[in-house]
Amino acid sequence: MDRAALADFLRRHREALQPGDVGLGPGLRRRAPGLRREEVAQLALMSTDYYTRLEQQRGPQPSTQILASIARALRLTDDERDYLYRVAGHGVPDRTVDTGHVAPALQRVLDRLSDTPALILDPLGRTLVQNDLARALYGDATARTGWERSEIYRWFAHPETARAVYPADDRARQGRALVASLRAALGTLGPASGAGDLVTALGRTSPEFVELWARQEVARRFTDHKVLVHPEVGEIEIDCQVLLTEDQLQALLVLTATPGSASAEKIRLLGVLGTQDLAVDDAAPRHAAR
Repeated sequence: MDRAALADFLRRHREALQPGDVGLGPGLRRRAPGLRREEVAQLALMSTDYYTRLEQQRGPQPSTQILASIARALRLTDDERDYLYRVAGHGVPDRTVDTGHVAPALQRVLDRLSDTPALILDPLGRTLVQNDLARALYGDATARTGWERSEIYRWFAHPETARAVYPADDRARQGRALVASLRAALGTLGPASGAGDLVTALGRTSPEFVELWARQEVARRFTDHKVLVHPEVGEIEIDCQVLLTEDQLQALLVLTATPGSASAEKIRLLGVLGTQDLAVDDAAPRHAAR
């Protein structure tokens, strides 16, 4: 671990960011350039004291989980993220597996989406980050761990709860689409990747998945029109648009309703309801995946 290099790298990248770059308001008058240390700590979900000690060359060696959070908070590119890991004394993560790192370009777009649900996913249906409206709609998907974080896994492992967000007459279509997207991910990442591991796990868990997998369907959805069911506001008719990174390993999913429609009003209502009574609990339909 190169403490001096790590501290200088963190400070310079923090000072290069403005509040608007990370979705924060300008706040009070600033005496120093860039973000404050407490703002980076807030974005990285860590204490200000811990982050400050890293910048002052006094902190312990950060874990890879901490580094992933800092890389997200500072909107680092893949190359910058790799350098951060190296100076902190860790090996560089494999870019084709889930590391929790979010592409900065997608993150910047997500930061500006406050009036409609939006989330960033990896090829295995794992939510990497979501805005407040997506959290109000689906629950906090990022709090799940392991395969439970994958929408594809939950769809087949916990069908009674994971499918409640869809009307009964649309669940068969959704299941086939999820399997087709997983086969596309397997083609991109290879059988020795997390995609291959997920196929193996589902093959042992769900006969339904085995039957759908045998169809050999391959597809990735870039647009969709569907209805979601929320326990408080009822059915919401939405259009889904996807923005992919160049390597197609991350996707920004944006859900919009027709302006002036009842569904648009329900999305506005979700913003009022917020997440005050939402917690990750697979026993409740409201926490189902997309």
